[in-house]
Amino acid sequence: MDYFLQLFSTGIIIGGLYAMIALGFVLIFKATGVLNFAQGPMVVMGAFIAWTSVALWKIPFFLAILLTFLLVVIFAFLVERIVLRPLIGRSIIATIMLTLGLYYILEGGIHILWGSDVRIFPTVFPKITLFLGPVIIPTTHFWGFVGGILSVIFFALFFRFSRIGIAMRAVAENQQAAMSMGVSVKKIIRISWAISAIVAAVGGVLFANISGLSPRMSEIGLMMFPVVILGGLDSVPGAIVGAFLIGIIENMAGGTSIHLLAGGPKMFYLLLY
Repeated sequence: MDYFLQLFSTGIIIGGLYAMIALGFVLIFKATGVLNFAQGPMVVMGAFIAWTSVALWKIPFFLAILLTFLLVVIFAFLVERIVLRPLIGRSIIATIMLTLGLYYILEGGIHILWGSDVRIFPTVFPKITLFLGPVIIPTTHFWGFVGGILSVIFFALFFRFSRIGIAMRAVAENQQAAMSMGVSVKKIIRISWAISAIVAAVGGVLFANISGLSPRMSEIGLMMFPVVILGGLDSVPGAIVGAFLIGIIENMAGGTSIHLLAGGPKMFYLLLY
């Protein structure tokens, strides 16, 4: 039982990180109707920029995070302006194929710039290990969960109460009506891409602290697609719920499979009865 409680708690922690990254998908889709399959490489790129700033350039962590935000926002603006804006009004298949192509281009660029080795992210968070009965929550998992949940809460409040958040919701609901009320749709779309890039960078840093940093982390973006489908492509609460469900199910299924293989027929018998 203790083993499965540990799996369940780890699934909740991973689900919190998934929820934050899934927000990037939902933000772009709500504002533009575009399924951004390139979100995964943006997660990795933000993490590698932060790693380079801290590990190689020796910039203090919080300044490195601010620099990372600045660079990923500039990149997001360029992608939106140069790559995606010319496709406004085109078929959904065209935009999907373009973002898939962008996925592989960015992944290749990350391999060229940083190689394919797994990097260990420098220790930047205080060491805190929680013991909740039989459940152990390591430092990296604790801060990953805290960062993910705080980000989700922040953006939920941002969409609910801020002027820009309300404008983003209006554009997502009806662009023509939003324009008639004086909302600049192009500006809101740019802001959506910028926020999505920041969310991706934060998620990348938190994931890198847990599992190490490598270009293969870009697969997280593709893993988020079933999350947002499960929760609803244009639903922030649905994406959050879907992310937690996927995190828990994925962790429980993987851990149970390993446990069954280790325990053999006896373990399988006990699970059945």
